Amino acid sequence: MEALRKTKRRGAALMLSLWALFLLSAMVISWALDIDSRLTLSGHANRILEAEALACSGAEVAMYPNIQMDAPALVGGFGSDQRYEARITGEGGRLNINWVAAHELATPGSPQLEVLRKFLEIKGVDLNERDLMIDALLDWVGPNTGLHRLNAPPESDNYHPSHTLLKQIEELKKIKGWEEFTSAKNWDSDLTLDSTVNPGGIDLKWASRDVLLSLPGASEDRVDQFLALRSGADGIDGTQDDPPIAQALVALGLPPQQLAGLIGTDQVLRVVSVGKSGDVTRTVRVVFVKGNTQSLKSWKEF
Repeated sequence: MEALRKTKRRGAALMLSLWALFLLSAMVISWALDIDSRLTLSGHANRILEAEALACSGAEVAMYPNIQMDAPALVGGFGSDQRYEARITGEGGRLNINWVAAHELATPGSPQLEVLRKFLEIKGVDLNERDLMIDALLDWVGPNTGLHRLNAPPESDNYHPSHTLLKQIEELKKIKGWEEFTSAKNWDSDLTLDSTVNPGGIDLKWASRDVLLSLPGASEDRVDQFLALRSGADGIDGTQDDPPIAQALVALGLPPQQLAGLIGTDQVLRVVSVGKSGDVTRTVRVVFVKGNTQSLKSWKEF
């Protein structure tokens, strides 16, 4: 009997030891997983900071006054998994909404407004929607006279036009009729408020295909020929192999008098710099004046 009790006590002690070992193992595993999770989070946070820093570095390089559009320094980094790539374009190639509105308010029936009307048509906006969007825009930025344009909605408790020129392009989202247009992806890729268009106009050196097609008399064939000539042999706008814009303009086939007041040159540039660290990517966008490292506007994207 005594031997049996000793055997039972030893068995119980062994079970307690195994149970204690199990608990200790579980605690060690939990601690290890917690440490690993914290290290992973910390590593990801570091990747985010590195990607943002690289994107900012690319933007700073692009804003250097003497940098060329195709300079090798616009692409760089540290090793294979920490890189930045910056791209410079001209802001004047975009359609400036305030430029259009200001000209139409000053001189109704302006050619600038017809460019916007054609642009919206190219983007797939039907006639009735275009009339609503344009009249609502002009009521929004125009002076408060107590009246509103034919196709524009009246002011109400829930709708308050600012009666000033737009301060941010996102303000278009508040204007009646623009809701569907501004909900599309990259809806503002051809629009701006930041180009110095007065007294100039659209900078043909940077204008997109849709903006060029919005010019009076422009045709698809001619615009495609112009774009092919403008970008030079490398197919990239703004590089050293590009021909003079006047030479490429011949391919557009539009008489200069037809473009009077609609085209010009612009010193405002936009840089889009993408930084990458591992699998984390961050983008920095900056609008600045050529030769001036002080930005007009900048923002980050994730």
